[in-house]
Amino acid sequence: MAEALKLDLLMLAAHPDDAELGCAGTLLRYSTAGRRVGVVDLTRGELGTRGSAELRDQEAAEAARILKLHVRENLRMRDGFFRNDEDHQRRIIEVIRRFQPELILTNPNIDRHPDHGRAADLVHDAAFLAGLPKVQTEWAGKPQAPWRPRLLLQAIHHSYVRPYIVVDISAFWEQKLAALTAFRSQFYHPAYTTDEASTYISNPDFLRVLEARNQELGSYIGARFAEGYTSRRPVGLDDLFLLR
Repeated sequence: MAEALKLDLLMLAAHPDDAELGCAGTLLRYSTAGRRVGVVDLTRGELGTRGSAELRDQEAAEAARILKLHVRENLRMRDGFFRNDEDHQRRIIEVIRRFQPELILTNPNIDRHPDHGRAADLVHDAAFLAGLPKVQTEWAGKPQAPWRPRLLLQAIHHSYVRPYIVVDISAFWEQKLAALTAFRSQFYHPAYTTDEASTYISNPDFLRVLEARNQELGSYIGARFAEGYTSRRPVGLDDLFLLR
């Protein structure tokens, strides 16, 4: 169980490897800059066709090292069957209040995997409720104070979504790829040999598609590689001259 460390940026992801897929470059950009960055995975990805939950735990730990995360933990919700209900919301609320992130990233609103959209809804609702004083939670036997992040963004995974915000990750592309392929049971890795069935994401073509997607996102802002995000509310800006 992770200690109560205030984070600048927290990714709440449905599965181990979702953070690496959608926002590894962004996580690296800020962890390298000295920001406190963490990932909390909702499930262990135990329904995945390849590998096992135990192997995914090991892969997630290696990816966390590459991403220079200050914390990574897993809530062990049921892969494929977690729900956006009070019990699950309260577990997310406890995490948000414990780490008090300024910014939360999560899964896409709509995507190929049904867990992704459900996780986005769950995190969205919990992030709002976490700011309500009358929603009471405890951590380590003590009442938690209300906390609501300044901004909640959804990453882009498989399905094409037009981004609202694009983040330059050109300097971190190789590290993003290393973090992603730390999940060698899930994505193509020449060192992983198995009799398990191949999947859409274990095909080497998937990594080429991902590279092309990140290049396309980069082209919007004149960068080699970028990651894109959506927001369910307008995003404020103090200075238009900071835009590119």
